[in-house]
Amino acid sequence: MKQNITLALDREILSAARVFAAQQGISVSAMLAGELCEKIGKTRRYEHSKQIALAMLEQSWPLGGLGIKSRETLHDRASLR
Repeated sequence: MKQNITLALDREILSAARVFAAQQGISVSAMLAGELCEKIGKTRRYEHSKQIALAMLEQSWPLGGLGIKSRETLHDRASLR
């Protein structure tokens, strides 16, 4: 269900908005509604992506590798000769 709102704008901005909306072939109301929907949708998508990313950070990720060797094995110079 749509509901009307009242918006106070400077005359100069309102005039420019009317011209811009007319160039797009839509009303000022439709233009503003579209912009608000886009911004709110963008914010919601960002928050959703952020929650997914944070949940992924909580998981441990297998990074491969063979594990950590002992200090003696790592510093064994005899095996390099």
